[in-house]
Amino acid sequence: MIRVLIADDETAIRSSLRFLVAHEAGMEVVAEAADGQEAVELARAHRLDVVLMDVQMPRMTGLDATRLLCAEPSGPRVIVLTMFDLDEYVFEALRAGASGFLLKNSPPGDVLRAIRVAHDGEALLAPEVTRRLIDRFTGSPRDAGADRGVGRLTERERETLRLIGRGLSNAEIAAALFVTQTTVRTYVSRILSKLSARDRAQLVVAAYESGLVGALSPE
Repeated sequence: MIRVLIADDETAIRSSLRFLVAHEAGMEVVAEAADGQEAVELARAHRLDVVLMDVQMPRMTGLDATRLLCAEPSGPRVIVLTMFDLDEYVFEALRAGASGFLLKNSPPGDVLRAIRVAHDGEALLAPEVTRRLIDRFTGSPRDAGADRGVGRLTERERETLRLIGRGLSNAEIAAALFVTQTTVRTYVSRILSKLSARDRAQLVVAAYESGLVGALSPE
């Protein structure tokens, strides 16, 4: 059973998510929080697997709550719920250790899939948000020395990381590199190990901060 906490300061959104999760086989809503501080307290009081975390909440933001929870060795996986106008906060949440992010208007099936993916130790990044994030942040100054360990990657691993940073799925990466999805999974596993990254979300951060991802060009 996947144990879920829903953190959002809007009652209607919490109710909607509770109804969705509670009626899905293999999942249960353990608690709800109306602000970041309450989310942290409830997460520490209950044995949780996944937290659906809003970004802007009173008392403590979802970003600060995510940073605290992800710093705990046995803490739950955090999926950030956002709107497009909160992109900067989402990127910081990924840097803090969130396992991914979704738009608040994502289809119900995407939300349930994200919970399962996060519970399995992977990450789910909404492709359209990833591309918008990268497009926005490629114009920002970066630390040229922020190698993030990318220098230890092979040429093919670097290319795989660049495509991950652009929001491509394993299937899309396989097509772009003319290899099988099994080969891509091997590349991803090696990259995670070499960069000491927890999941795919942190690889997106590494791709951006190391400068591998440049301005997006038309596909």
